[in-house]
Amino acid sequence: MSFAKFSSTCARIGAASAALLAPVVAFAQEAAPAVAEAAAAAPVPNKGDTTFMFLSTILVLFMTIPGLALFYGGLVRTKNMLSVLMQTTVIACTVMIIWVVYGYSFAFGGGTNPFFGGTAKMFLAGITPDSTAATFSDAVIPEYIFMLFQMTFAAITPGLIIGAYAERIKFGASVLFCALWVTFVYFPVAHMVWDANGLLFSWGALDFAGGTVVHINAGIAGLIGAIMVGKRIGFGKDMMAPHSLTLSMVGAAMLWFGWFGFNAGSNLEASGGAMLATVNTFVATAAATLSWSLVEKIVRGKASVLGAISGMVAGLVAVTPAAGIAGPMGSIILGLLVSPLCFFFVSVVKNKFGYDDTADVFGVHGIGGMFGAIGTGVLASASLGGIGYAEGVTMGAQVIVQIKAVLVTIAWTGIGSIILYKITDLIIGLRVAPEAEREGLDLASHGEAAYHS
Repeated sequence: MSFAKFSSTCARIGAASAALLAPVVAFAQEAAPAVAEAAAAAPVPNKGDTTFMFLSTILVLFMTIPGLALFYGGLVRTKNMLSVLMQTTVIACTVMIIWVVYGYSFAFGGGTNPFFGGTAKMFLAGITPDSTAATFSDAVIPEYIFMLFQMTFAAITPGLIIGAYAERIKFGASVLFCALWVTFVYFPVAHMVWDANGLLFSWGALDFAGGTVVHINAGIAGLIGAIMVGKRIGFGKDMMAPHSLTLSMVGAAMLWFGWFGFNAGSNLEASGGAMLATVNTFVATAAATLSWSLVEKIVRGKASVLGAISGMVAGLVAVTPAAGIAGPMGSIILGLLVSPLCFFFVSVVKNKFGYDDTADVFGVHGIGGMFGAIGTGVLASASLGGIGYAEGVTMGAQVIVQIKAVLVTIAWTGIGSIILYKITDLIIGLRVAPEAEREGLDLASHGEAAYHS
């Protein structure tokens, strides 16, 4: 073949190849921007926000174990110290397992039902290290850390309930009730309040970190438990003072410390909103501690350590729903007012009706949560230093929504708790035998003693 023919043949082959490859090249040229655009659109977790949420999560765990355990443990008698520590620990661990199996899905599974999150995320289906959480903020964080943060809330809430019926309930009954309670009461309320498809969320109810979901929920369940389990033997006659206010003070301090994760972490990102929640957690708690001590001094002539730590917890409870919504001055007012209200329920109402709420769960968490939830509707006003209301919403309208949310929570947890206590009583029985109660639950239920002489 001559060079001319060879050149001509190569030219024809090249032209034919170019014609054949032209569509492929064109597709590649069109696809490249699309791939790049998709990669650019994929949300990338912010490492700072992720670290912030990790720290917040372990702070909330610290609230439960050891904070809440020691706070309640010091408030009971010596013979029941370990029973409280054991209940707090085992219930928290039980709820953690339940949460990853189905609780997260029931609360945040993406379902459109206003009361139920669905089953799509049972056993953490579809959640990987690369998946991100669909939050109500602009934060982009791994779904794993959002799931874990919410898990710590679910774990501490039933732990709050046990303070109401401490010193006379069966260990197994306490664990079973709390497992049922988170399933049928806590998860639905969490979905209603914090999920975009939830009933109370759709109403515009404001609950930054759990006034309704955690404190009203636990407070009402605690009150019903105190009544249904019954009074302790010797209640109103025998000395039932806290055996170690030192431990309770340490526990309360741990609660305050961990509560910064509870409140600031609910902002879901390390921004100014988290810092507002931090400031409010400081000042509302300080104001409530001082307020309770002042009221005690006026009414009883002396301010007590028990009163100071009760005020501390009341302030933390009241500011929880308002933490990222109210301004600092409003939070101070919230703290100053919540303590006299809770003091009245603890000192007057409880004595008037004669129910035996061992650690004043209803008087502090229930009443403080209601006051804080409704107060949030007022203190959200920009004129009072709050972040303001949604477009077209007035203070009066927001307060009405807050009251409705409180009433729905009371009804849901009230009815649900009564049913679940009854079921637990039928399966296991709620109360220990009188001789076990007199001996103390540490030895009777666990074969151990907290202290040895």
